[in-house]
Amino acid sequence: MKRTPRKKADELRKEYDLSALKGGVRGKHFKRYQAATNLVLLAPDVAKHFADGQSVNSALRTLIRAGKRSARRAR
Repeated sequence: MKRTPRKKADELRKEYDLSALKGGVRGKHFKRYQAATNLVLLAPDVAKHFADGQSVNSALRTLIRAGKRSARRAR
């Protein structure tokens, strides 16, 4: 069985209509993506005290609860 020669990778198939690809909007979903992304980078000296992201979140939640308790006492 003979192999058929491969086409070059940059050649498009005949059925692709490039005129249908016109009118795209660059960055159409960027603002929505950015709003849903909350990435925080820890300093190396802080990061070495935590095993993973879950332990960081746990420590921050504890700190938030402690802050709320102290704020109630101050009133």
